[in-house]
Amino acid sequence: MGIFTNIIRGQFIDVIEWKDPSQNIMVYRYDCGGKEIMMGAQLTVRESQVAIMVNEGQLADVFGPGRYELQTQNMPILTALKAWKYGFNSPFKAEVYFINTRQFIDQKWGTSNPVMMRDAEFGMVRLLAHGIYSFAVADPKVFLKEVFGTNGLYTTEYITGQIKRTIVSGLSDAIAQSKIPALDLAANYDELGSYALSILSPRVASLGLKLTSFVIENITVPEEVEKAMDQRTSMGVVGDLGKYTQFQAAAAMRDAANNQNGAAGMGAGFGAAAMMSQVMNQSMQQQPAAAQPAAAQTYCPKCGAPLTAGVKFCPQCGAKQGQSASVCPQCGQETAPGAKFCPQCGARL
Repeated sequence: MGIFTNIIRGQFIDVIEWKDPSQNIMVYRYDCGGKEIMMGAQLTVRESQVAIMVNEGQLADVFGPGRYELQTQNMPILTALKAWKYGFNSPFKAEVYFINTRQFIDQKWGTSNPVMMRDAEFGMVRLLAHGIYSFAVADPKVFLKEVFGTNGLYTTEYITGQIKRTIVSGLSDAIAQSKIPALDLAANYDELGSYALSILSPRVASLGLKLTSFVIENITVPEEVEKAMDQRTSMGVVGDLGKYTQFQAAAAMRDAANNQNGAAGMGAGFGAAAMMSQVMNQSMQQQPAAAQPAAAQTYCPKCGAPLTAGVKFCPQCGAKQGQSASVCPQCGQETAPGAKFCPQCGARL
């Protein structure tokens, strides 16, 4: 009797579980081997897994992480699909799919063709970019309906191509809407990556997926734009262009003086000296001329009228100019020529 019972039990499945042996399997269909599932069988769903019952191609009950004893009470959808009556206790056939809900990290993405960007300073710019992203299954039922179907095994290789194309098409929109200048892109990778993630996430949600992270590692601009950026950077580092040119000329003279190649070194030295002289002359010509001190204004000692330099008589009163001042005999105060009284003590002159 015991042997007969074991044979009967061997024709049915009483334990259902899946241990993920790989890092890239997204969906695994449990291999029933043509056997039926016993009512009361043990279903084990591990963390980062979801199990879905499928009856003749129709999605039925969904089981999250945990251990379940399969009964009609915890399989309401499957019970309705199979029209089981209350108390049904016979083995049944159904497909069990395990969906991996953990994050699939370190997925590479990159632009095979340049992405066009309109920059306010450089106009239309072609950009090449690459980085990494992570994704996970957000809605297992939507993923099975829209992407997976009824395959026995589904890995990340089947979906990453679609995600990469979605990323590249959405990246140009993200760069344009962020309005970050081409010169500032390298300093804003984190901000641009976060903004791109908010734009790209809704585009993969229709597949039952979600982007958990999006990282931009590098953005490459065309060679001509790189040269323009280097020139801008050099100008900012140089500062005073005149002083920098003088410094370069002086360095050239020093190098020529240290050159031991005979006449060639002397010729280079003379050439550098001539260049230095020319640069210094140009620099001096560009400097504003020093302001000459203004000539002192003179006035007529008799009537106080302003006088032009070199005149001999006042144009207002006709007084002769250039006479030496008089001195008061009482106080010794110097007085103007022709004065009748001392302006200091009032003595008559």
